[in-house]
Amino acid sequence: METKSYKTITLSRLGMGNMRLPTEGDAPGAPIDYARASEMIDKLMKSGVNYYDTAYVYHSGESEKFLGDTMKKYPRDSYCLATKYFIQADPDYKKVFEEQLARLQTDHIDFYLIHGIFDTTYQQYIDSGCIEYFAEQKRLGKIRYLGFSSHAKPEHLATFADYRDWDFAQIQLNYFDWFYGTAKAEYEELQKRNIPIMVMEPVRGGRLASLTPETEARLKAAHSDWSIASWALRWVRTLPQVQVVLSGMSTLSQVEDNLATFSDLTPLSDADKQLLETVCEQFHTQVRVPCTACRYCCDGCPVKINIPEFLKVYNRYKVDGPRGIKEAIAAVQSEGTPADCIACGSCTGHCPQSIDVPTVMAEMAGLM
Repeated sequence: METKSYKTITLSRLGMGNMRLPTEGDAPGAPIDYARASEMIDKLMKSGVNYYDTAYVYHSGESEKFLGDTMKKYPRDSYCLATKYFIQADPDYKKVFEEQLARLQTDHIDFYLIHGIFDTTYQQYIDSGCIEYFAEQKRLGKIRYLGFSSHAKPEHLATFADYRDWDFAQIQLNYFDWFYGTAKAEYEELQKRNIPIMVMEPVRGGRLASLTPETEARLKAAHSDWSIASWALRWVRTLPQVQVVLSGMSTLSQVEDNLATFSDLTPLSDADKQLLETVCEQFHTQVRVPCTACRYCCDGCPVKINIPEFLKVYNRYKVDGPRGIKEAIAAVQSEGTPADCIACGSCTGHCPQSIDVPTVMAEMAGLM
């Protein structure tokens, strides 16, 4: 397992994201499958992965509880826990923090993040007093390192980054967003301030693990033994400011593939990087909705539409055409359907990618 020094400790380059743990069934809100999820953690721990990221809201709060139950069999100094405070979930940050310590069954959190800095919320965090409170918890030893995660525009990220001396930051970083989004500018703002970066969505919610037949064939021709997902992970770890690359693994096979990637220290060559940029340009023309399946849109949906799954079907339709689209829509496990959408806009308001979900739902309703 590749590692990298961080201050006085050593961290694995691969980190486990606990937002997409295996569940007992595919329905929204299904409980975590403890047996399968624990098997994944055991494999990662045995292989040297020591960074485990969760949040107060992941799996409706059950992700932190799962980690608390699962990690207690390991020595506390053999791994690092990262979790987050999300002001929109509960403004009472003092209560939330104590609840998180209880859920995680620990007396300290190694990496604590102000969660989800958006263009509309960064000032709210500053005004709330939560940053000073968490800084005090760091002084008391209940937090080792204090950082933030951001989905804000580069200029707002810069404003927040300058508010205090942060130990680290977490941003959405992958080759697609580097070439066609704001990831490069966000990275450079953090690099200028020498803030270490923890990477979220390196495979863009799995979107970069499954491209099109044409683009995948070009990558396989270059390295037949590399998975498509591993190209994205290998690209991210070439960036010098990157400390840990998080992967939201859902299956043991994903764990094994990621472990193989981070055990192979072969760097991307200049030819590999050029090929990936060319492939990304080709793929970009075929991607219509940049959903990462974070599910922030789901909790507030009044008609309980499983939005990420329908957006996944929508992207396949845009790439592959209308064949089988009705069957694919009907196969999605969801209480509500695109036809039930009332265009309230709650989903778009909570979307880190600012996707116009109601417009997409209207188009899909027409396909039905």
